[in-house]
Parts: sequence; C-alpha cells; structure tokens
Amino acid sequence: MKQLLLSSAAASIIASSFAVATPAFAQETAADGEIRDEITVTARRRGESLQDVPLAVTSISGEQLENLGAPDITYVAQTTPNVTLEVSRGTNTTLTAFIRGVGQQDPVAGFENGVGIYVDDVYLNRPQGVVLDLYNVERIEVLRGPQGTLYGRNTIGGAVKYVTKRLGDEPSLKLRGTVGSFNQQDVLVSAELPVTDTLRVGGTIASFQRDGFGENLTTGAENYDKDITAARATVEFEPNERLFVRLSGDILADDSSIRGGFREIPNLADPSMPRINDRFDTAGGITGPNELDAWGAALVGEYKLTDQLTIKSITSVREDETVTQIDFDALPAPDLDVPAIYENEQFTQEVQLTYEGDYVSGVGGLFYIDANAVTNFDVLLGTLIPTLPGFNANTFGDVDTESWAVFGDFSFDLEEMFGLTGFELSLGGRYTEDERTSRVLRQSYLSGRTPALGGDPNAQIPFGAPTSDFNGSQTFTNFDPRVSLAYELNSDHNFYVTYSQGFKGGGFDPRGQTTAAPDVNGDMVVSQDEIFDFMQFDQETVNSYEAGWKSRVLDGRLSNNLAVFFADYTDIQIPGSFGGQDANGNQTFVGVTTNAGAAEFFGVELEGSMLWSDDLTGVGDTFSTAYSLGVIDAEYTEFEALVGGQPTDVSDLRVVQNTPDTTASLTTTYTRPLNGGTLSILTVTSYRSEVNQFEIPNAFIDQDEYALVDASLVWQREDGGLTIGLHGKNLLDKEYRVAGYNFLAQNQDGSFIDPLTSTLGTTGVATSFYGPPRQVFATVELSF
Repeated sequence: MKQLLLSSAAASIIASSFAVATPAFAQETAADGEIRDEITVTARRRGESLQDVPLAVTSISGEQLENLGAPDITYVAQTTPNVTLEVSRGTNTTLTAFIRGVGQQDPVAGFENGVGIYVDDVYLNRPQGVVLDLYNVERIEVLRGPQGTLYGRNTIGGAVKYVTKRLGDEPSLKLRGTVGSFNQQDVLVSAELPVTDTLRVGGTIASFQRDGFGENLTTGAENYDKDITAARATVEFEPNERLFVRLSGDILADDSSIRGGFREIPNLADPSMPRINDRFDTAGGITGPNELDAWGAALVGEYKLTDQLTIKSITSVREDETVTQIDFDALPAPDLDVPAIYENEQFTQEVQLTYEGDYVSGVGGLFYIDANAVTNFDVLLGTLIPTLPGFNANTFGDVDTESWAVFGDFSFDLEEMFGLTGFELSLGGRYTEDERTSRVLRQSYLSGRTPALGGDPNAQIPFGAPTSDFNGSQTFTNFDPRVSLAYELNSDHNFYVTYSQGFKGGGFDPRGQTTAAPDVNGDMVVSQDEIFDFMQFDQETVNSYEAGWKSRVLDGRLSNNLAVFFADYTDIQIPGSFGGQDANGNQTFVGVTTNAGAAEFFGVELEGSMLWSDDLTGVGDTFSTAYSLGVIDAEYTEFEALVGGQPTDVSDLRVVQNTPDTTASLTTTYTRPLNGGTLSILTVTSYRSEVNQFEIPNAFIDQDEYALVDASLVWQREDGGLTIGLHGKNLLDKEYRVAGYNFLAQNQDGSFIDPLTSTLGTTGVATSFYGPPRQVFATVELSF
C-alpha cells in the first residue's frame, strides 16, 4: 500500500559521444541506386536492422550525438518521443527517467526504477550517478514499453541500453578538449593497444569542469557547477572467433557544489524579505560535503557453442556513496534543511543462451541480483520550534533486495514453417521472484545533525520515543507474458502487433512513520499486522498493447516508424512526502507510498527521416531531416485519497507526472566537402508541452510548454584524425523547470489554501530547479 547505489560510473566512462541516430544519418547507396538503411540494433539480443525489429525502439549513434555536442544522457529525451530524462531535484548526477508515463521520481532506498538503465547488458539498480557524460559509445537504444522477456531485470516502463565500442585491432590514441561558456573545460584521453593477436587493452580518463550557472548568495559557492572525474579500463581476450571475454572496471567522482533551488514564492514567515530574480541563484544556508564516489567492475564472457547456439555470462559488482546537502526552503535559516547519505551496492549475475536457426531465433536466460540500498537523512527544523533550536527528525532506511528470474523470448518464421508468407510470431515469458527486506528507524533529537551527517557523537539528545522502529520482509512474484505477430508485406513495409505485461515488485517506504498507522479493525490497538500493512506498498503491473508500421519509400530516402499503444496500469506505486506531526506532536517530514489504483495511457509515436538530396549543389553535398512526434493521453482512472476522513476516488483531480501530452523534434543536417574534409551544419529543435512535477498540479513548480533550439558546426578531416566542432545549446536562452519541491497546503483539486500555508517549516516550500541556460562551446579532437 505504501511505499545499489549503483552509480553509473561505468556508464559515465563508456558512454560519451553518441547521437540521435535516425536512418538519415546511417544510410548508404547500394549498387541498384536504392538508399539502404544500415542501422543495426540488438534490442532482441541479436543484430537486426532497426526497420525489421517489431518493437518501438530508437537507435542513437555515437557519431551523431558527438556531432551534436550532446552534454549528457538527458539529451536523448530531446529527440525521443514520450521520454523524459532529467536531473533529479537537488542533485547533480541522479537521474529521473520516465517512458510513456511510467517511471520513478523518488531516489530514496526502497523504490525500484520504472525505466531500466543498462550498460553492456549490466543493469544499473539505482538512479544515483546516472546523469552520464557521454563518450566511446557505439550506440544507445531506447526501448519503449515493458521489458523483461529479453533483459536481465524486469522494467515496467522501458529500457535505455548503452552499447559500447569494442577495442580495435590497431593501436590508437584519442585526445579531446572542450572550452566554452561558464568557463567550461573538459579533457578526455583514451588509448587502445593490442598486446597480442588475441589480447587487447584500453583505457579512458576524463575530466568535466564548469563554473556554475548561478551563485549561492548566502554561502558564496557556485550553483549548478560541474566537477566530475571519471576513468575506465578494459581488457578484451579473443583467442578465436568462438570465444570473447571482456573485463572492465570504472570509477567516478563528482565533487560539484551543492545544487540549490529557486524559491518561487515569498518567505511566508517574513514576506518583506527580498526575493531573488535570477532562476539559477539560490540563498540556501546549508553547508557540508556534497560528493558522489562510485566504482564498478564487470566480467562478460561469450562462447559460441555451435554455429547457431551461443552462451553468454554477465557478472557485475557496483558500489557508490552519495553525501548531499538539500536546502528545501532555499533560505539562509535552517527552516527545512536535509543533509543526506545514499549508499548502494549490488551484485548481478546473468546467463543467456541465444539461438539463431533457420526457422527459430531467440534467447533464454537466468538473472540474479543481490542489492542493498541505505538512505540516512536528517530533517533540520531549526526555526519551526524556537524553544528547540536543535530539533532534528532523523530517518534511517536500509533495504535489501534479492531477486531471481528465468526468462525467454523466441521468434518463429511462419513462412518457412507453415508457408505463411511474411509472417513472424514471437512468444516470450518471464517468471520473477523479488524479496524485499527493510529496516526503518525514525528518531527525533534536540542536538542538530546526527553523527553520520556531521553532528557531534558525544552530544546526541534523543527527543521522545522513536516514531518508527520497523523490520519487515515480503516476497513478490509474477509471470509476465509477451506475444508479437509481425507481417512483412515486402522489404519496405513491416507491420506488427504486440501484447506485453510489465511488473515492478513492491516494498516498504523507508520514510514511513509507524506511529501514523491506523487502527483498521477498530479494536483500539494498532497491531503489528496493521503497522506492516501501513508500511508496505504492493507490486504494480501494466498490460501494454501496441501496433506498429515501419516503412521505407522513395528508394529508401524516406523512412517512417509509427507506433500506436494502449497501456492499462494497475496498483501504481505513488511515493509521496508531506508535512505532518510525529507521535510527540512535533511537525515532521512524513513519507507515505500508496498504490494509487489504475491509469490508462493511449498514445501515438512517429519517428522518421528524409534524405532530400545527396548532391544538392553539385559538389557532393547532402541535406537531410529527421523528426519525431509523441502524443500521449495519460490519465488516472482510480486514485483513492482520504477526503474528510473518508476514502474517496479523486482520479479526476490527479495528473500523471513527468509526462507531457506532446513531445516533438526536428533535426536538420547539411554536409559538404571542404578543405580535405567534411563540414556538417546541424540544428535540433525540440518541443515539450506542459509538464507536471507531481500528481497534484502546482502552478508554482509545474512547467508550461516550451521549445529548445540547438545548433552545431562540425568539420572532420577526411582520414578522421582531426575533428573541430562549435556547438550552441538552448540558443534562445529559454528558462524551464525540470524538477521541484512542494510543501504547500493544497486542496484536492490542486488549488492552494488561501493564504498560502506551509505544511512543513514556517517559510513555505515551493522550490524549482531549472534546465541549463544558453551555452556555447568548442571541441577539438585528435585521433592517432
């Protein structure tokens, strides 16, 4: 009912020069004069043409996003329909991801991601450290809709999959430097060396530095700055064409400053206090360490047993720790300050068996994960209770996850088997068992910060009894089926229909307050069973139906991928937090996770490209466009809340968060030979309609529709040894919100109680975080 640290150091290192790849950017002219699509994806665990895969998948090439100057992983969402990838509120490198209305905004322990992030088939269990700087990536694949019959970890909303480049057979050295606005200074060094004919080694080290977009006017520190160092090493062993082994390791250190938000409202306790005008400035007074340290290692072995049968093992360990300082009220006084620690670790093991025969192709596999996530945070309410200036409500949540699954997905060529020309049937299934064990301890103190978060260990003064002292364990099981029928009318037109089910296990809210558990049976005693039910939230499921059409016309110059989908989403996990009172009558931060009931998503997605000319002015120049459109009608059909003490369906008053009704983009590319190389001029225009940050609309932190305009000018020498790029991002300098905090009292319809009333603290919290302003930067890359 209510509700490891993996950092993606690996991804940070291995994923950095990738680009929106549409057919226009990956075509070549065949001998017969037709433009052939050469984009290859492995969405079904085998190499296939993008146009032939009966899935809603976007393939993103490393070369193109490097040409576009993509700064990090969130850039992918600008050109992918119905996808949201944003930097989480109050963080520098934690990712908020939503696909088709399904995702997970709250990064605390205990909540599974709705969108799976993979790096070379390694599942990243937690969102910390996943806002990745991108390089050395062959492509990125974005799969929309439930995934589980083909991938290690079941993900209910979709998956973002990094496919990195293998090491080359020749020695190489790459040097890349970037300078730009806000004193941006990025340096990357990457080298590869074949030690023998069968053994190759490679490594990359990178530094990403930038001053802040704004300033903390109280502490004088930078705000929205960047200070990241990352490194990765890889060893590949390939003694013959049947065996391939890769051992890789990575580290990531983020020492960026505390990211403070912008107050959208006056100080309710002192309305005369001057307000800040610059959206990137803040006045939060919280200080302390703010850093992320992460590391990981992966061992991948692939052996071809026969010409048709291949076995693959993927073993990975990851750990990371985030120490952060969050100033909810963004004011000098500690009205609502939250120092926090996130610690995550995970071990995963996956074994895949793939088969590619004349009539049947597919994959079967086993997956296991053992993960631990710890959240430890203080809530400092120094101005709330003047007589208790050191009042602090500390919450410690420790969540263990142990899960195993068996999965399989196989495609049958019905033309070869039964003479049904052009038909292919795919059948898949997954059985998952998730065990979640949670420890939650909430205790108030009168001595400020707890020792783990910078307080004096000899001066702890407990105040009242613990408001949570909980241990619980629960197991969740589910079988997810998938069935797909594809029909190839000819080599240029492919149709498909698919049904798939997604599942996400339940758990326990690590911020839950057991003293708030209700007496459900009315016997005047709150039993342990009632406490357990109050702290637990159930698993959620989605039934997804999709029909698609992939086409190529005009001799392959025009390609379009169209998908229409409907999703029936039930028992939706809605993590929430609000201001309330603890058992001692003191105001405190309360977490309540509910299974909202049900929602329905209906949508249309179009991705396409057009090569207008391959010799526009007679000098071998080309002009092409790529476009995307996502439209989704996402609405709750059941959402139960307490109104006047009675359970009431308020679904008509709720919205689906982080899911704009419309997303669209247009990319143009013009290339021509110039001075022994190729000059490319690229533009990207992207549009997003109104975005709601939470389920209850909030005019202060929600974002109206907006558009972003980017442009790049890139020259590459013919041999590829020198590349020079000039890039402009958000050229119109649009201000737009990407996340926020809200602790204002609202009615069920979203209207504010008049006058504005704070539910936690005295000053009121309506704090927003903004996307990057206009940036211009130049990059030079040398390859040897």
